[in-house]
Amino acid sequence: MANNGRPARLAAAGEPESPTPTSLREVMARFATGITVLTTAGEHGHAMTANAFTSVSLEPPMVLCCVARTARLHPEVLATRGFGVSILGAGQQALARYFADKKRPTGAAQFDAVDWVPGRHTGAPLLSGALAWLECELVEDYDGGDHSIFLGKVLAADRGRDGAPLLFFGGGFHEAVPQARSA
Repeated sequence: MANNGRPARLAAAGEPESPTPTSLREVMARFATGITVLTTAGEHGHAMTANAFTSVSLEPPMVLCCVARTARLHPEVLATRGFGVSILGAGQQALARYFADKKRPTGAAQFDAVDWVPGRHTGAPLLSGALAWLECELVEDYDGGDHSIFLGKVLAADRGRDGAPLLFFGGGFHEAVPQARSA
């Protein structure tokens, strides 16, 4: 560490440059995130792999996700005012890749290739074998540059199998190794 607790590289180089989309992507690749698949129900239901997801509040229960305005899921979340979340675990890289592939079928047909159940509250597909699931009612959407920040009230939450999470780090998928808990 250098002056004022700043890393030596920053202190030696002076103030960091304003980020470009490429440099910001490179920096954010250093932040490990979990992997989810966001889904919507209805005639034009859709899904997408997402890692911009987090818990916001326990009381009331709320989460947020960020979706590019150009994503096919974006107008569907606004139209249905709700979404499902499947939190993926180790061994589910194929699901993450499938729902990230823009060449997969659109609408309800994209779910024909995977096991899922409709959420009780939203009807949004919840993917079988996930570590956990949530169903959310869209309560607010905020401008987030080229994305929308969707704030959802959690209507239902359930845990699935125990296991390690699927993570995204350094531009690729990784499986965490669970540590034994102390008693």
